[in-house]
Amino acid sequence: MSVIEQIETIVLTESAVASVRNLLEQKNVPDHGLRVFVAGGGCSGMQYGMALEAEPRPYDHIIEKDGVRVFIDPTSMMYLNSATIDYEDSIMGGGFKIDNPNAATSCGCGSSFKPKGESAASAGPATGGGCAACG
Repeated sequence: MSVIEQIETIVLTESAVASVRNLLEQKNVPDHGLRVFVAGGGCSGMQYGMALEAEPRPYDHIIEKDGVRVFIDPTSMMYLNSATIDYEDSIMGGGFKIDNPNAATSCGCGSSFKPKGESAASAGPATGGGCAACG
């Protein structure tokens, strides 16, 4: 019986790649990457975060598409594996959107989520909306 290695990854849409590249150019740091992470908090228990960083940290997962690098720490990757990062521009303003198959419920604005397999008590209120950030 052979062992199949599971490859953890995320998908970056063309729109997300273009937006990250544009942001790096605007900030005059074209050699940096985008750190995507998950932290406790938000109205649904966990929240997404993003920051520009010069280099990956030890043990980071590095996803690269068309010259744009994304850094994800191993703990965050457990929550983000198989997620899609997109950038949507709308009349109400643009922003990054994460379509996360590991989320049981998400905040109305998409900035926080409750992971699958966690009880409501351990992850905070899972309202599926009503976030103060959603306005």
